[in-house]
Amino acid sequence: MSSRRMTTIAGSLVTAAFSTVMIFSVTASADEGPASSKGGKAVDEAPAGVELTTTLPGTISVDNSSQKTDLTATVKNDGSKDSGKIRLLVVGFDGMTVKNVQGCSPIEEKDLPEGSNSGFACPVDNLAADKSKSYAVDATFDLKKTGKICLPVQTGDGKKTFWQQGPVPFGTTNPSPNAPATPLLLGTDNKPVAPGGDELPKTGVGRDLLPLGAAGASLMAAGVAGLWWSQRRPRRTAR
Repeated sequence: MSSRRMTTIAGSLVTAAFSTVMIFSVTASADEGPASSKGGKAVDEAPAGVELTTTLPGTISVDNSSQKTDLTATVKNDGSKDSGKIRLLVVGFDGMTVKNVQGCSPIEEKDLPEGSNSGFACPVDNLAADKSKSYAVDATFDLKKTGKICLPVQTGDGKKTFWQQGPVPFGTTNPSPNAPATPLLLGTDNKPVAPGGDELPKTGVGRDLLPLGAAGASLMAAGVAGLWWSQRRPRRTAR
């Protein structure tokens, strides 16, 4: 199992309270390859001097027996000024279910966006210029399905989404049903592990960025409502 850096959030953790979304053990892990912002998009304009992005590992590994996996989700401020209060959301789709995110609060099932199956909210008091914060994520992955993860970065009150990575898939086109674990690559649509399986049933959300008309969510953090999963045209796309 690869080692993961655990990050403790200073101060008391504020549990995010969400209004209803209208539309919107041992784990197996591989050495996480170079972190990637693949599938990331700038949404609302960040304050001057603030440049927020996220990264996910290029490779994860799923235990073929338990379906367990783990990964590291990182939020970065590549700008020249502090971010102020922000929050990172970690949301699972289709065959990928987020079971826990270190130091974060679960989103109730009734408040999840349509098509997602799990999610956690991670409040960040402030992210200094040229700094990052990483979160250990425990998840399961049903290798008979596709699986996606999404990392939006918002203002602390959820009114704006500065950056959204995903929903981006993990998967393999070369299943390993007889091996102890199956390695999955970021940005790859998964094929079923079952021998002879040619394709997967269509599950969950089939678009990379949920439009506001179909997935606009009125969320609340610390009693303040906000929008996420914006339909605005991306201004910056990670390569």
